[in-house]
Amino acid sequence: MIQLLPLPGNVGPAVRALGWDWAVEEACENYVAREAVLLPEAEADALLAAADTLYDMMVRAIPDAVPEDLLQLLAIPPNLWAAVRHSWNDDRHWHLYGRFDLASTPDGPKLIEFNADTATSIPETAVVQWASLVAAQQDDDERQANGLFEGLEAQFRHWLGLNADLDNSLLLVYLPDSAEDEANCVVLAEAARAAGFRQVHVCPVDAMQVSVAGEERGAWAEVKPGEWVRFGFLFKLVPWEILAEDEPELTADLCQLLQSRDLIIANPAYTLLFQSKGLLAWLWQVYPHHPLLLEASLDDLTGRYVRKPLLGREGQNVVQVDGSRLVQEQPGDFAHQPQVRQRWVELPQDAQRRQYQAGVFWAGEACAISFRRESGVITNLSEFVPHILE
Repeated sequence: MIQLLPLPGNVGPAVRALGWDWAVEEACENYVAREAVLLPEAEADALLAAADTLYDMMVRAIPDAVPEDLLQLLAIPPNLWAAVRHSWNDDRHWHLYGRFDLASTPDGPKLIEFNADTATSIPETAVVQWASLVAAQQDDDERQANGLFEGLEAQFRHWLGLNADLDNSLLLVYLPDSAEDEANCVVLAEAARAAGFRQVHVCPVDAMQVSVAGEERGAWAEVKPGEWVRFGFLFKLVPWEILAEDEPELTADLCQLLQSRDLIIANPAYTLLFQSKGLLAWLWQVYPHHPLLLEASLDDLTGRYVRKPLLGREGQNVVQVDGSRLVQEQPGDFAHQPQVRQRWVELPQDAQRRQYQAGVFWAGEACAISFRRESGVITNLSEFVPHILE
């Protein structure tokens, strides 16, 4: 049973008083709970250790050659295969961060999925949940498992050092008209500045210009009216598979630039191997009955299980099945995709029977914990709940 502690106080003024107003979109105040999960330190340690172990398992499970049958099994778009293989076999293509979604069970943490490419809820995790403690006058440094900003800063610094031959400038792009994605990029930009990037700029992806010809070769953005800058580093909060499907010409240009080292891109193309939910079935084959895994297959299971699209997002088209009976189905745009089946797992609940899913951020190592709660399927719109260690 999840135990909760009320968090009185207004998060907004607390954020502004800390000088972090750059980090949070206004909507964050509306879906962050005014209470916190009381998280035993032993459980927090188990969640963090699980994320580190799972990441190592994923890396070991991918053959260096990244064979075609594995790319097909994971539903990786063919126009990304070369970039996936290239980035996988060149350590300068550095995975900055991702978020493991885990279920806490009586048998320990279980992997639900890994948001490896474009994980969000960075402002809520790194800033807002800490500001919630500040607003409630609970701001003891040891009361939260939350080193996300420091982890991101260290990752950016390492990525910069690996690619010292490239221009020390970083462009961060996001899908247009998304205040949430922009807020995530703004926090990442602040971590990049702290890590030593000389110039950092955030803009919608459609404001970026990419060329593969002559002296204009590279990725460009207008940093102020009439002033265009070519960037050596690119962070895209735009999923690789969406780029590949919706913008094949842009994808081809970006892949050409990254292979010629005119540009380095994070998160790298190989993170799509981890992002694909087909990896859940692959991991079950490589590590059958591992205590951190739920049974998963590309074929139907017996009993109760969940069926979800391999490259689906935000809980769309997730189907709950019990034997031959469909229990619940979420609407969405990904029903046409191949689907993985994963054994059903009960999430912990509070006294109001709301379910809680742990999100554990990995940035070089597991570094921060957050929670989402919902009476039904957990999605990106589910309520964000801070935590306090006990």
